[in-house]
Amino acid sequence: MTTFDLPDADATTRLGEAIAPLLAPGEAVLLYGPLGMGKSTLARGLIRALTRPDEDVPSPTFTLVQFYESDPPIAHFDLYRLTRPEEAFEVGLDEALDEGCALIEWPERLGDHPGRMLGSDRLTVTIAEDGEGRLATVSGAGAWEAKLKELHV
Repeated sequence: MTTFDLPDADATTRLGEAIAPLLAPGEAVLLYGPLGMGKSTLARGLIRALTRPDEDVPSPTFTLVQFYESDPPIAHFDLYRLTRPEEAFEVGLDEALDEGCALIEWPERLGDHPGRMLGSDRLTVTIAEDGEGRLATVSGAGAWEAKLKELHV
């Protein structure tokens, strides 16, 4: 487990940019934290690092998922509106992991054991308030246990 101070939105964006080059197909990035903590800011930084700096990255709150052609391909899920964990598969979570990576906001909507649905290679980022800024607690499972050592902001 590693922690990163995120004093502002730029620091949150940089964390997303630092995660991007370490991603491989079949991996998931899980973003935890209350509303307004910067999950979408981190997601936008990660996606733009994989696509292009001016990529339009809307929050998928109402569409539930946005797919991006990148290397590896990435799907950005916002599961806030799910009522059942199985709904994640109805919007393409399994296909996203078969073809590329999944970036998931509100992964707690997947139930008590998201690893069963996502496979073993996961990066978990929990963002919480820390005074005027934020603190990101980052942990890895599977391949991300070793990759976590390469994560520098």
